Amino acid sequence: MRKILLTLGMLAAPRIALACPVCFGDNDSPMAVAMNLGIFAMLIVVAGVLGAFATFFIYLIRRANQLERSAEAGATADAAEQKGTV
Repeated sequence: MRKILLTLGMLAAPRIALACPVCFGDNDSPMAVAMNLGIFAMLIVVAGVLGAFATFFIYLIRRANQLERSAEAGATADAAEQKGTV
């Protein structure tokens, strides 16, 4: 029954509804322009998320280096204080 309904649906649909504007042959139609703008918008969103992800990891690396430098500076200051107190 499902195959029969699918076949009837495919036969009843006009050919223009089955193809995108680029495949159908009209590259300058408003539908093709809207499709291109939609693709561009999705690329902007993906690039923004990847940029935010990379920025977050750069922040973590800088923060870890800063913490390591402050720990080393504190260790050398403690060692200098302990040297003269014995």
